[in-house]
Amino acid sequence: MPATSAWLASAEAAFNRNIAVSSHAAALTKRLEATSLQVEVDGITRVRASCLRGRLALLTGDDTPADAVISGSAPALLQMLRGGGAASAQVKSSVQIRGDAEIANLYRQLFTAARPDLEEELSRWVGDMPARHLSQLAKSVRTWARRARRTAGENIAEYLQEEGRDLVTKTEMEEFLRGVDTVRDGVERIEARLKGLEQRVKGSGVRDGGAKDTL
Repeated sequence: MPATSAWLASAEAAFNRNIAVSSHAAALTKRLEATSLQVEVDGITRVRASCLRGRLALLTGDDTPADAVISGSAPALLQMLRGGGAASAQVKSSVQIRGDAEIANLYRQLFTAARPDLEEELSRWVGDMPARHLSQLAKSVRTWARRARRTAGENIAEYLQEEGRDLVTKTEMEEFLRGVDTVRDGVERIEARLKGLEQRVKGSGVRDGGAKDTL
């Protein structure tokens, strides 16, 4: 029997909040009225997406035929959502589309246009969490990122000096450095989101405080 789990209900609510404030997403929802898309995440779950009366519904356990089906691994499906029409050929080749390709593409556009903002959704959970805690966490992450990159550079230099350059191939060194940069970039993105969330919480606190002063 079709059902909506707690996490899926939260995702559905987040998508519909963004559909309500995005004219592009709202237009796509109207075009997809009374249609359905089955999203099959390899080895994890199947989710049925459908549009009715200007809203997006997300369900599990619905085995009735859908207008279109998109299947693939979780990383590939997420990358396709993030990359939109510019998704790499490798990602596209690892995702299978069956049924009405136009409907599948319109749903992909809808998911991209109404994609929940991580900071906004997280702020709904943290509520009145003190802004200083977020600030301290952001500073800790930034310090760790800088230290990790500096330490990696020092270790590489020490290894080359003691062991000799002929022990490490150019390809191996480039792969290692790319891995270090990937970690650094990921940490910097986390830091940027934490800073954005900190500003949102501070702004909310200022508004609340101002409202209390006027009472």
